[in-house]
Amino acid sequence: MIKKNKQLEVAFLGGVGEIGKNMTAICYANDILIVDCGSTFPSMDDTPGIDLIIPDFTFIKDNIDKVKGIVITHGHEDHIGGIPYLLAECGNIPVFGSSLAIALIKHKLTEKKINMPKLNVVKGGDKKNIGVFSVEFVNVTHSILGAFALAITTPAGVVFHTGDYKIDYTPVDGESIDLGRIADIGKAGVTLMLGESTNIEKKGTTISEKEVGITLQRVIESNADKRIIIATFASNVNRVQQIVSICEKVGRQVAFDGRSMVNISEMAKKLGMLECKENTIIPIEEIKGVEPQKLCIISTGSQGEPMSALTRMANGEDKEVVIGENDVVAISSQPIPGNEKAVYTLINNLYRRGAKVLYGSLEQLHVSGHACQDELKLMLSLVRPKYFIPVHGEYRHLKKHEELALSMGIPKENIRLVDIGNRVVVKKKSIQLVQSVEAGEVYVDGDSNVDSLVLRDRKQLSTDGVVILLLNIDVENRQLYSVDILARGMVFEEEFLEDLKKLAEDIFETSSYKNESDRGGLKNNLKRKISRVILNKLRQRPMVLPLLIEQVRGDKTEGEE
Repeated sequence: MIKKNKQLEVAFLGGVGEIGKNMTAICYANDILIVDCGSTFPSMDDTPGIDLIIPDFTFIKDNIDKVKGIVITHGHEDHIGGIPYLLAECGNIPVFGSSLAIALIKHKLTEKKINMPKLNVVKGGDKKNIGVFSVEFVNVTHSILGAFALAITTPAGVVFHTGDYKIDYTPVDGESIDLGRIADIGKAGVTLMLGESTNIEKKGTTISEKEVGITLQRVIESNADKRIIIATFASNVNRVQQIVSICEKVGRQVAFDGRSMVNISEMAKKLGMLECKENTIIPIEEIKGVEPQKLCIISTGSQGEPMSALTRMANGEDKEVVIGENDVVAISSQPIPGNEKAVYTLINNLYRRGAKVLYGSLEQLHVSGHACQDELKLMLSLVRPKYFIPVHGEYRHLKKHEELALSMGIPKENIRLVDIGNRVVVKKKSIQLVQSVEAGEVYVDGDSNVDSLVLRDRKQLSTDGVVILLLNIDVENRQLYSVDILARGMVFEEEFLEDLKKLAEDIFETSSYKNESDRGGLKNNLKRKISRVILNKLRQRPMVLPLLIEQVRGDKTEGEE
């Protein structure tokens, strides 16, 4: 638990040394303010069968009486995806965010049937007192509407959190980043800046979102005799708005395909963020009544997600959309690192069905929502922080951002590189790493949390297979009826299989098998010796599971693992 002495502390629970599951705790005396609570998606290689990865909430649970609220920089999954799980474990914590972020959070909580906390909608320029903290929400541009930087005033100084941002001077919705206010905050004095680092390795500036609109307009207009299918991130309402507006100009109707695309577009329409004429948008179920050249489908699946709408189309499994030679498919995104294989498999499958496919390496169909080097320099020059901690990046990103800050004149002793679980104390004359807090990853599988031991077993099963030993035992006479061996994920020759059965029989005969401890010893011996023989013979390490089938004469059979 945090100490009660009055000092500014920052605990990093996610989003440093990684991209995803962002979560930071700002602490002063008896008050804690949580900034974001995100999730990240698993990989089949490292986390087989896992649905979601969220931060470890132990530090928050241990200090729950001090937590005054959660402030949200924006509504992307890596910033809000963990909130339902946090609230399920920690109860009713007030949440503050933009109208879109709050709508997305409310939808998540409703789906998971979690009691609704006090959800507070804020807009750029608003200031909220949350415990001992005063939080100002500052407009920034990003790839989702309603993104904020946060100026958090504490008794020990101002903490400025950039959130995710880029400097787009021509945003689609007209809501530019409020550089003037950021400059004023910097002039007044910022003690600590937490700055996002995602695109630190890219020189120059990020291209405006309107450039994608120009490309999309050319694609749509130059394929006037084709059906157009555009896959993009459902949360990028500005991009969806551009597509809808272009379709209205050329006389195409629009249908949304994919649950998140339908849900977010409906939210955006209700919030006045997505504008269209009355008959522009039609349900996907009604597209058969529209001439193909008069239709544009906007779908999920730009990352090749297995259950997404575009993947279903590419696999011939979508109920409403059958891909053919009359289709032009534009993938309006870049593959997230790790998703490349899935994306190119998707593209290949679309080509096999006869579609013309446009994607990142062929057209300017996507721009990043994150600041490149020149924008990061501008942010540092405006904020002028005394202390600086790079966040939102893998370690190489944080290191590169440190180098950029050094080039901007921030002393090395005033910069800290942190990892998950690190805690810093901010003082007038120093910033220090102190004892870390408990933090890490929690793996979500369905409605359950899975620990690292289960993941280890899953990896072993996926790479080495499993061998199940079935020992049928006469309990009353302590005799072995038979041994059966089931192998999955590997193949045994019949002779070797008989050798294993004989070995299992010998192990049973040398065991006392009288009580619970004897049974445990028998299973351990079976597992250890059978594993050793398989390793020596085949150089394989399958999971070995002994199962004792105990039978009392005249009674039903009972199994004990």
